[in-house]
Amino acid sequence: MSRTANVVRLTLPPGRRVLVISDIHGNLPFFKGVLSAARYTPDDVLVLLGDLVEKGPDSLATLRYIMALEERNTVYCVRGNCDNLVSDFALDEGAPEAGFYHHYLNVWRDRCLLVQMGQAAGFETRGPEDLAALREVVRERFAPELAFLEAMPEILVTPDYLFVHGGVADEERLDGLDAWGCMKNDDFLSQGHAFRRWCIVGHWPVTLYDPRVPRCRPLLEERRHIASIDGGCSLQIGGQLNALVLPERPGGAFSWFAYDGLPTAAALDAQAPSADSVNVRWGRNALEVLERGRELSRCRHLETGRVLDVLTEYLYVDRGVTRCEDSTDYRLEVRPGDTLSVVRRISDRALVKKDGVTGWYFGRME
Repeated sequence: MSRTANVVRLTLPPGRRVLVISDIHGNLPFFKGVLSAARYTPDDVLVLLGDLVEKGPDSLATLRYIMALEERNTVYCVRGNCDNLVSDFALDEGAPEAGFYHHYLNVWRDRCLLVQMGQAAGFETRGPEDLAALREVVRERFAPELAFLEAMPEILVTPDYLFVHGGVADEERLDGLDAWGCMKNDDFLSQGHAFRRWCIVGHWPVTLYDPRVPRCRPLLEERRHIASIDGGCSLQIGGQLNALVLPERPGGAFSWFAYDGLPTAAALDAQAPSADSVNVRWGRNALEVLERGRELSRCRHLETGRVLDVLTEYLYVDRGVTRCEDSTDYRLEVRPGDTLSVVRRISDRALVKKDGVTGWYFGRME
C-alpha cells in the first residue's frame, strides 16, 4: 500500500527524562528488561522508534503491552517497516500479495504477528489459500491492535530531534515523503547525510557498520547529528535492546542502557585488545570452511580473505553458500573485575560482551 509519510510535530514535555528504544521485534522480556535496567518510571517520556513487532517470540503480547503502557504513560510510537506488515495486509482493500505473505509466514512461522493473531483466534494458516480467510480473522478479531498500528506516524519532529525508523535525506523536506522509504532505509549512515537536529534512527543493526569489531551499543555520529540505536534484538545471537537517554538540555551528553538477557561472569584476568580483527556480519558472511571442528571451524571469509575460527554451531548453508551467524576474531579488552555477558563458552575461551562490544576472552571467569 503506497502512501505519504505521516509527520507529527510536537514539543517534548520539559523537565522529564526521555528514553528512545528501537527494534524490539516482539521480544517482551527484552523490552521489560531494558526498561528495568533504565529504571523507567511513569515520569519518563518513552519514544518507541519502530519495529515493535515481528521476528520475535512475543509480538502480540508485546504489542498489547505497549498499547496498555501508552494508555497510562507518555509514550510516542513511530512506525517501522515490520509494524507496517500487518496493517498493510489487513487494511489494504486490494488483494493481499499472496506470494510475499505466504513466503514471509512460512519463513518466520510462530515469530510472525499474523500467525500469532491467527493462533490466538483459533485459526491456523496452512497455505496461500488461507490468506484471505486470515485477513478477515485479523480484521474482525484485532481491530484495536490494527487501529494502534495504523495510527503510528512515520516521523516525529521536535525542535531538537527527528525520530524516524529508517531515515530521511533532508530534515527540511519531510512533507510528501514516501512512507515506505522512511521506514525501510538500509545502511543509512553510509549515505552521507547530516542534520541540524539530532536524527535518531533504528532499523539497521549498528554492528553492520563496523568491519572490524562487533558493536551493539548506540552509535553516535556527533559531527553529523545522527544516532543509530538498533542493537540487533531478536535477530542476532548476542544482540541487545538499547535505550538511548536524550540529554537533559540540547547540546548535552547522551547516555544509554541495554539488556541482552545473557548470563554474566566476573573476569579474573587482564586481556589486551586485538590490534587487527574482522567483523563477519550479515550480508557479508560468505565463508569457505577449511577445517571443520567440534567447537570451532577454521574458515576463510570470502569478502576479506581473512582466515579465522568460527563457532561450528554458527555455520549454515543458504542457497548453496556456506555462511555464518555474526562472527569475529576480535579479542576484547578486559580488566580483572569486569562484568562480562557470556554469549558462548567453549573449552579454551569464551565469546563475551562488555559495554555492548563482543569479542573473545581467553582468561578465567567466576
